[in-house]
Amino acid sequence: MRKAPSDERFMRDALGAARRALSHGDVPVGAAVVKDGLVIARGWNARERDGDPTAHAEIVAIRRAAKKLGSWRLSGCTLYVTLEPCAMCAGAMVLARLPRLVYGAPDPKAGFTGSLGDLVRHPRLNHRVDVTVGVLGAECGRILVEFFRERRAEKPRAPR
Repeated sequence: MRKAPSDERFMRDALGAARRALSHGDVPVGAAVVKDGLVIARGWNARERDGDPTAHAEIVAIRRAAKKLGSWRLSGCTLYVTLEPCAMCAGAMVLARLPRLVYGAPDPKAGFTGSLGDLVRHPRLNHRVDVTVGVLGAECGRILVEFFRERRAEKPRAPR
């Protein structure tokens, strides 16, 4: 799907959410759910903070959006996320009937909306998500590269 004029604005919102994950040592991935031109929910990785393997930015944002809307169906919503979603998050988008996903940086190791597979557009599923790729991709990737660079620098290396 083509990029909309407001995509960069909402991706910057998701980047702001990603920075919140840094405060508790989580990988800086952020998400924002938008409906009718307004951010209705945000999420950021909280696996380390919550000790919850499902506390990915997308899942947190989807749960908050569903609660706000009073429905598990996220009709008319767009999810903005800084990193390509994994299989779990892609599955949640299909189950939530999310119409559109916009993500920044690809994830060749775990991404499941085009990189390793494409769950959100699988022809045998009853719902497909329109996907826009690469919005502020360099900026979204940079925050992750810097996080892991700092993490590697903090860990002492074993002698060879």
